[in-house]
Amino acid sequence: METMKNNGRLHLVIDADDTLWENNVYFELAFQRFAAYLNHSRLSDAEVRLCLDRIEDTNRVLYGYGSVQFGRNMVECFEELSERPARDEDREAVQRIALGIMEHPLELIKGVAETLAYLADRHKLTLFTKGEPAEQNAKVKNSGLADYFEEVVVAREKDPPAYRDLLARRGTIAAQSWMIGNSPKSDINPALAVGMNAVYIPHARNWHLEHEDLVPGAGTLLELNRFSELREHF
Repeated sequence: METMKNNGRLHLVIDADDTLWENNVYFELAFQRFAAYLNHSRLSDAEVRLCLDRIEDTNRVLYGYGSVQFGRNMVECFEELSERPARDEDREAVQRIALGIMEHPLELIKGVAETLAYLADRHKLTLFTKGEPAEQNAKVKNSGLADYFEEVVVAREKDPPAYRDLLARRGTIAAQSWMIGNSPKSDINPALAVGMNAVYIPHARNWHLEHEDLVPGAGTLLELNRFSELREHF
């Protein structure tokens, strides 16, 4: 893959959550607190999770992603599964569990800052994430990484049309662009589908609703174990 270093300045599009910093682990912890609060007498945590998954899968089309939306989904799940009538104090308690996600200090993944500094000197970097704009932009600000990127784009969904729009607004062609991320569903497959290249860096605790088989496309697919390995290829 040494040839990538000899192609001049490339357009590197980089995911944020669970690529640059830890994210899903805090949602998992929030779910565990929610399941404990629900305290269902018959359903296991896994069965409660199936209900929440169904609600999330429906509501993300309507409301998108983020901690507030996660709280909305857990409230709806509580109302559906609770063995007693849901009270306002229950709804408020569940929402507080979700909002607690944003109280965790941002934890950069090992090697991210040094690798971004290296890449920014050689290529054009765009941060491309999805979620609630204010929440995502606050993460970028708190991360201390914003200066490495020429642009930060927060999309409602990261699907093929969103990638085409991103390429158009950046004025770059797909074949000279690389998407770097941890999610087959949101980062890798849609980028390959529009002719971009992609670097897949799996995360051990990736959100299970982002799991998807990798689908080959016209572009090149590179699989790495760690973000820091990008310095060996770009």
